[in-house]
Amino acid sequence: MSGTNRIIVTVIGTDRVGIIAGVAQVLADNNVNILDISQTILQEFLVMIMVADMRGSKVDLSTLKGRLAEKGRELGVRIDAQHEDAFTYMHRI
Repeated sequence: MSGTNRIIVTVIGTDRVGIIAGVAQVLADNNVNILDISQTILQEFLVMIMVADMRGSKVDLSTLKGRLAEKGRELGVRIDAQHEDAFTYMHRI
């Protein structure tokens, strides 16, 4: 890993009110700063990607992933978080 504190958060699911607010609240509660956000609606499905900085957070990525997954179950979407390096490595071709 490069030593950065950036993570990639992905959200996929049926669009409805409150998804972005719910994800952002989990990140804020864990002192994770959102650096960039992109979303699109494909048919009725929401696809969202966030780049965030964990530098100020007191939790590790595993704990944050668990909290995001729990919020995802609550919201009816799939939420995942990966370290930027892992995401980049997995998506290089």
